[in-house]
Amino acid sequence: MTTTLAPEPSFLRSQVSGLPKPFWALWSGTLVNRLGAMVLPFTGVYLTHERGFSVTESATALAVFGAGSLISQFAAGSLADRVGRRATLVGGMVATSLMMMALGYSTSPTAILVSMFLLGLVMDAYRPASNAMIADLVSPENRPKAYGMLFWAMNVGYAVGMTAGGWLAGAGIMWLFWINAASCVAFAVLVWRAVPETRPERGTHAEEGFGAVLRDRLMLAFTAVALGNAFVYSQTMSTLPLMMMPVLKLNEKEFGTTMAINGILIVLVQPLVSGWLSRRDHSRTLALGIAILSVGFALTAFVTSPLTLGVTIVIWTCGEIVTAGIAGTILATLAPAHLRGRYAGVFGFAWSLSLLLAPLSGGVLIPLGPYALWFAIGAVGLLTAAAQLAIGPAIRRRAALSIC
Repeated sequence: MTTTLAPEPSFLRSQVSGLPKPFWALWSGTLVNRLGAMVLPFTGVYLTHERGFSVTESATALAVFGAGSLISQFAAGSLADRVGRRATLVGGMVATSLMMMALGYSTSPTAILVSMFLLGLVMDAYRPASNAMIADLVSPENRPKAYGMLFWAMNVGYAVGMTAGGWLAGAGIMWLFWINAASCVAFAVLVWRAVPETRPERGTHAEEGFGAVLRDRLMLAFTAVALGNAFVYSQTMSTLPLMMMPVLKLNEKEFGTTMAINGILIVLVQPLVSGWLSRRDHSRTLALGIAILSVGFALTAFVTSPLTLGVTIVIWTCGEIVTAGIAGTILATLAPAHLRGRYAGVFGFAWSLSLLLAPLSGGVLIPLGPYALWFAIGAVGLLTAAAQLAIGPAIRRRAALSIC
């Protein structure tokens, strides 16, 4: 009797296996939201071209946005643990839609700054809830895959959104605000209807708050690494467009098309390598990715044409691909189940702080010239990669304890 071996699962099936249906609803909502996320990458351009802000004033407005986002991460992390992941995410998205329209129709400098602060306060409120949801829904062995797939969805949206945003900005900047607001509402509706509440029942740890997170020295060290990584990457939304568009004589459409290289490359390459990378040591992989990212940004100092800008984008995108899903996996390893929202809030605080520091540092360094600017940013990234290697042994010990 001949035994017929079952065929090996297809590549696509191997990517999606083991991930529950509610995760895919969250994934789909994230994709829809990112497809419409057109405003933030063009905010600096919007403020200078449409509202008459100087480069320094635009950097200040972006920093005000970052200040609002700083507060949101602690508030949203606490709400995700106390009220629930789903309610926090949905409320944040609805509020973001409203504030997006308020910013688009603001004309006075005061109204714009207030709108930027309030938008920062609500726009990233979904992040702690989303990170905690994935840790709640997905088994530890599948988390690298889940966080990697979410990263992939975000970049599918980024590639389309950047390209479409550049074209639509030429037709009328308000198109960006309306589409962005609609995508936020769509995300909220999808999660409310298809994702159950995942917050664990509050038990003996109910009174624990951010103090428990702040006493976790390893988590604080990892948050510092996240800050360094985010600071380098956040240049894509502040310093990079402010420097490259006037230097290379690019309009919104041309800059958006060039930046879309980042999303397109991630969409094509990341699924091919994510499985292999997820089986590598997480700390070393994250450090390698941060180092590549940093080198790519440092080389921006030598950019003289759209072609050389494209080359640097390819390099730092490779760093992003290496890190995809890894930081979220490490975060889920460090966080106790009942504090996942707060741990994610502290982690998100690092990314929000980068939105404040990136434009402020850019305002200081831009007048010193491209070499001082981009070499300094690259140096921050390389020091961050070294710090991640240094805390790697402690992360491995924590992971081993969580398995036992």
